[in-house]
Amino acid sequence: MTGELVPVIGLEVHAQLLTQSKMFCGCSAAYANAAPNTHCCDLCSGMPGALPVINQRAVEMTLMTALALHCEVAQISKFDRKNYSYPDLPKGYQISQYEQPIGVQGWLDLGDEMLSTRCGIIRVHLEEDTGKTSHVSLDGSDVSLVDYNRCGIPLMEIVGAPDLKSPEAARDFFSTLRQILMYLGVCDGNLQEGSMRADLNVSLRKADREPGVKVEVKNLNSFRSVQRALEYEIERQREAVSAGHPLVQETRGWSEARDATIAQRTKEYADDYRYFPEPDLPLITFSADRVAEIRQSLPEMPAEKRSRLRREYGITAEAAHVLTADLALSDFFEAAALAASPATGMEVANWSHGDLLRLLHESQSEIASLPFSAADFGRLIALVSGARISNAAGKQVLEAMFETGEGPETIVERLNLSQMDDNEALTEIVKTVISENPGVVTDYRRGKAAALNVLLGKTIKASGGRANPSVVRSILENELGLPGPPSESPAG
Repeated sequence: MTGELVPVIGLEVHAQLLTQSKMFCGCSAAYANAAPNTHCCDLCSGMPGALPVINQRAVEMTLMTALALHCEVAQISKFDRKNYSYPDLPKGYQISQYEQPIGVQGWLDLGDEMLSTRCGIIRVHLEEDTGKTSHVSLDGSDVSLVDYNRCGIPLMEIVGAPDLKSPEAARDFFSTLRQILMYLGVCDGNLQEGSMRADLNVSLRKADREPGVKVEVKNLNSFRSVQRALEYEIERQREAVSAGHPLVQETRGWSEARDATIAQRTKEYADDYRYFPEPDLPLITFSADRVAEIRQSLPEMPAEKRSRLRREYGITAEAAHVLTADLALSDFFEAAALAASPATGMEVANWSHGDLLRLLHESQSEIASLPFSAADFGRLIALVSGARISNAAGKQVLEAMFETGEGPETIVERLNLSQMDDNEALTEIVKTVISENPGVVTDYRRGKAAALNVLLGKTIKASGGRANPSVVRSILENELGLPGPPSESPAG
């Protein structure tokens, strides 16, 4: 029965490392906006006799990642030649790792600390990226153009175990791993520019049986495409099995335009690559002391930070999840919370993942480009929490801070937004509101308690948003007296 078929999913994630130079030569790794073929040398372009030299920083970054993913670190690791001939690999092979990767047998927890799912990490290894081939029309002819700027960029591959059971879990795996790499500072996580991309391996199996034929979907560079490609591919395989059509092990691509996976080639096996030890590079050795030193240098990971923020600042699990989605945002929140007394951590969290993120989204800005500091933001929240200004005025001040970069106190003074506490002045405004709204006053005296909130809102509006709500409420109750019994509608 095809209804018994369940998906078996594993992800292979490639991440470009944030080194200054390439993996095996001194060419600049900052190739993103460079003219084609301007960041390459004899080694990048596959010239005979050019010898590679290992980028030590790339090795350290891969070791950091392996440790963050709880991997066992190899005492000795080596590079291999992975042979295949494509135009974007001009020397005819890729320097990669096969038999002795840097890290093996790790794990990654998905979800929060209260309800998590553990997914295995088979290996973490290091290799070089390929160049980029573009198929275009030039002078009326279809041609292929190759740019070797990317060729040789340090590329880390993280191979997940086939432990994922749904497209949503695969999306979560990719997202969680991206977050960890960005916290480590080893990858910028820019999916649009291809700094991270995922290959999907998916097959179907019946309960208590081995998985069926595995299909690979290459080069997914968004969370949505990971989920959509898997949803399509699982359904495609189920329909094929149901119709009695045999599946073949193959590599497919994802077409956003067609919303479908497209067959590309029959899947290669390890034997097809004819791996053999890279003769031009030495073995990499890791001493116990060096591994311990790298382990001690690891920064706080997202899951650890979520737990600590909840514990230290009293915020909800949902708020902690939003705040830690971006390292810069979580750091900004903590710095703001220190300056926000008497505001609570939850108040700072609400302003951070509410109004702050909204304005960042609307202005298409990043935390790093804000014209004001976290301390300024914290002092703004303190002004609201301490009833120095109203909540509405606080939002107005924040928008002005975005525009001018001025401190909150300066803006409050310039716009005359300080909250009114003067009983005499507020009493005069209240009396005017009462005289201008006899119907609402009558409703209140007949027992409609909500009418008091209407008068409160009108008073605050009449004060230019400056009236202290608690003071106004007290004056209104004093001027109006107690409401009568709740009014009743006549029986029908």
